[in-house]
Amino acid sequence: MTLEVVTFGCRLNAVESEAMRRAAEGAGLNDTILINTCAVTAEATRQARQAIRRLGRERPGARIIVTGCAAQTEPTMFADMPEVARVIGNAGKLDPATWIAGDTKVAVSNIMAVTQTTAHPADGVDGRPRAFVQVQNGCDHRCTFCIIPYGRGNSRSVPMGEAVAQVRRVIEHGAREVVLTGVDVTSYGEDIPGTPSLGRLVQQILKHVPELERLRISSIDSVEVDEELLDAFANDGRLMPHLHLSLQAGDDMILKRMKRRHLRADAIAFCDRMRRLRPDVVFGADIIAGFPTESEAMFARSLDLVDECGLTHLHVFPFSPRNGTPAARMPQVRHEVVKERAKRLREHGRAALLRHLDGEVGRTRRVLVESIGLGRTNYFTPIRIGAEYAQGDVADVRVTGHDGRHLLAA
Repeated sequence: MTLEVVTFGCRLNAVESEAMRRAAEGAGLNDTILINTCAVTAEATRQARQAIRRLGRERPGARIIVTGCAAQTEPTMFADMPEVARVIGNAGKLDPATWIAGDTKVAVSNIMAVTQTTAHPADGVDGRPRAFVQVQNGCDHRCTFCIIPYGRGNSRSVPMGEAVAQVRRVIEHGAREVVLTGVDVTSYGEDIPGTPSLGRLVQQILKHVPELERLRISSIDSVEVDEELLDAFANDGRLMPHLHLSLQAGDDMILKRMKRRHLRADAIAFCDRMRRLRPDVVFGADIIAGFPTESEAMFARSLDLVDECGLTHLHVFPFSPRNGTPAARMPQVRHEVVKERAKRLREHGRAALLRHLDGEVGRTRRVLVESIGLGRTNYFTPIRIGAEYAQGDVADVRVTGHDGRHLLAA
C-alpha cells in the first residue's frame, strides 16, 4: 500500500480529497491513510472514528492522518485515538508544505483567519465525464444547528477568472459536465472586488467555455439566488434543470429557531417561479427531522412541503446536536421520535421519487454515461442503460421503465 484517501461527507470534501491526494503524493507519503472527515452530524463523526479504529486493526503498519471538518472542530478527540499519527486542520490540508513537514501531531490553526480560497477541480482532470469545481468555501451564516462554519471558516470565493479557467481545464481533460461546488455557493462573490454574483459567474462560464455541454450547481440557498442566475436557467439549456435546495424545514417557527433566512412561503414561491422560468425543472432538498421543539404539527408541515414544492430527490437528516451550537442547548425531541420522523420523511420522499420515475417512462432523455451501464439524465436521475454506450457518451435514450431507484432504458 502506498497512499489511500477515505472521504466522508459533502462533494466539496471529495474535491479537496483529490487535491490533498496530489499534495501528499508530491510529498512522497507512503504507507499512509488520509481520513477526510465530516462534522455535519454526530453520526458522520462517529463513522469516521469507527473507520479509523477498523483501519488501525486491519493495517497496523499504516500511518493514519486525520483531517477535514471534524478534525478542525474536535482535534483533541482524534489526536487522543491511539491509531492516529497526525491531525491536520482544514486550513493546512491543501498546502503541500503541510505534508512535507510532518512532525507536529496536531496541526490545526484558526480557520477564521483564512481569507482566501482557490479552485480545486476533481474527477475531470483524469478524464472522468463529470467534474466538480470548487468556487467557494466557508459560510458567513450561523444557523443554530450547524457546526460547519467553525470547521470551514468564513465565506470566501474563488476569483472569477480562476474559476472559469478551471472549468476550461477539466473540459480539456475530458469532462462533459461540470458541477460548481462550495459550502454556501450562492453567497459567491460577496468577498471579492466588484461583488460578482453566482449568476454572473455562471454566465461567464457559459460564455467563455462554449465547449462545455452541461453545467450544474451542487446546492443552493434559494433566498440568495440572484436575477442573473435565474436568467441563465431560463435561457441557456446547458444549465441543467435540477436544483438541490437547502430548505431544512417546512414550519416557520422551526425555521426561525434554526435562524434560517427564509420562510415556508418563500420556498414555495421560489419553486413556483423556477417552474415558470423552466417548466421541466426538478428539485431536491435537504430537510432535518426532529429539530429541537418540533411538534408533530410542525413536522407535518415539513411533510407537506415535499408536495407543495414538488420535491423529487430528498436528503433527510435526523437532527443531531453538535456541541457548541445553539440548537444543542434547546429542548430536544426524544431520540426515538427523531428516528421515527426521519423514517416517515424518507418514505414520503421515496413516494415523490416514484412519482417522478413513473412520469419519466416512455420519454426520451439526454443522458451522460458515467460508467458502463449507468448514467444520469438532465434531471440528475440515475438511469441504467445498455453496455453499447461508453463512459463519457452523451446520448438520447428512451426510458422503458424503472426499478424504484433507477430509470431503465432500452
